[in-house]
Amino acid sequence: MTPIHFGTDGWRAIIARDFTYANLRMVAQGIAAHINSGTGPRKSVVIGYDNRFMSPEFAQECARILAGNGIKVHMLINPAPTPLVAFAVRHLECSGGIVITASHNPAHYNGVKFIPAYAGPALPEVTQCIETEINRVAEGAKIYEIDLKEAAQLSLIEEIELDNAYLTHLDKLLRREHFKAKSLKVVVDPMYGAGMGFLEQYLTRLGIEVKSIHNHRDVMFGNIVPEPVERNLFDLRRAVVSYNADIGLALDGDADRFGIVDQEGRFINGNLVIALLLDHFLKTRTVRGPVVRTVATTHLLDRIAKLNGLQVIETPVGFKYVSQAMREYNGLLGGEESGGLSVWGHVPEKDGILACLLAVEMMAYSGKSCAELTEELYRDYGRLVNRRQDVLFTQGREPLLKERLSAFRPKTISGLKVLSITDQEEMRWSLADDSWLLARFSNTEPVLRIYTESADLQSLEAIEKAFCEALEINN
Repeated sequence: MTPIHFGTDGWRAIIARDFTYANLRMVAQGIAAHINSGTGPRKSVVIGYDNRFMSPEFAQECARILAGNGIKVHMLINPAPTPLVAFAVRHLECSGGIVITASHNPAHYNGVKFIPAYAGPALPEVTQCIETEINRVAEGAKIYEIDLKEAAQLSLIEEIELDNAYLTHLDKLLRREHFKAKSLKVVVDPMYGAGMGFLEQYLTRLGIEVKSIHNHRDVMFGNIVPEPVERNLFDLRRAVVSYNADIGLALDGDADRFGIVDQEGRFINGNLVIALLLDHFLKTRTVRGPVVRTVATTHLLDRIAKLNGLQVIETPVGFKYVSQAMREYNGLLGGEESGGLSVWGHVPEKDGILACLLAVEMMAYSGKSCAELTEELYRDYGRLVNRRQDVLFTQGREPLLKERLSAFRPKTISGLKVLSITDQEEMRWSLADDSWLLARFSNTEPVLRIYTESADLQSLEAIEKAFCEALEINN
């Protein structure tokens, strides 16, 4: 059996190969044992699921086991975005939450996310405890379970609906009056995922004209990967232009990541959107606090923070670390380049729905297009261009690439002086002129991720080329 391991954000595996009922049952028992090892007399958990193949059935299997361990189960009756489950954990004061989802992975994957009582992604010390319990089950420890009808009779399970409560919570974070400053037309693409209906419902209530695509369940996700990045958003880009819309909004499979398309049908990368939203937040809110970003996220946030007297906290890659810093330092805004964002007052979990609504609020309040807002941002803080490349490699090649990475310690890269080299979970080369390069291996795929930022596209491409040539990989 392949060992069950929680990666950057949960356990994900290919359905029928490693994501099986047998393995899921072990994971559910591991989570139940972890919850029961905690303090407090009354344990409870929220369970949600996305639109993937068999996700509702897998969620019910988890419910049988959690209830069998004496843990009260609040089962969400509709497909649930991860941020909604996180909200439910806090709203109901639960011991934790489980989401059956593989997020933005391809359709043949499914997975499990565990959300602890603090309503954010599980940190390594939590998932390591769960993995220890899973290993005990694999070695013969008992799985406790109960029939769902019997669980209901014992008040160990109840079905709940919190969609409206979640949207009401978002009302406290958004400024409804700003949305009414300018009439906008919006196209929404939930990518067949669990976020279907949330953006449409909220914006329609405000009188905003909304068109929606890919807004029904399709377990194959239209034969694309439900990740809201440029290569997967052709239909949204085309729809924005066809409908003469002001903005296009996309969500990933469990709606914790966002993607934005401007009125010309151009994709705006997550780094730039987060910088724009930070600038908007500072202009429209009085609350202040540190800005939290991962090591792979744009340093444009640093420039904005510095000129506004704010501290920047840098974390390793993974929103779980952003969440931890947001909680510990009362952060104003936390972001990661892959389209993850949360703000002060919200649950410490990335929320694509909130990010998309903030983008619409920003446009309506300013009366400006995304392009105009971007030029204004660059005028105030200077231009930085960034990009992530994912290099797929064949099985067995990772040790060689790691060896080459470790040996890559030049004094200059593409003519720019190397100021420092950091070698931790990822390797980062800090260069002159605010440029930097970072490389890390994916925890879920045979992929080397390369992140680059520089003053302009020409410099960025030169840095990428020099790096790929040194490692003998194709970019």
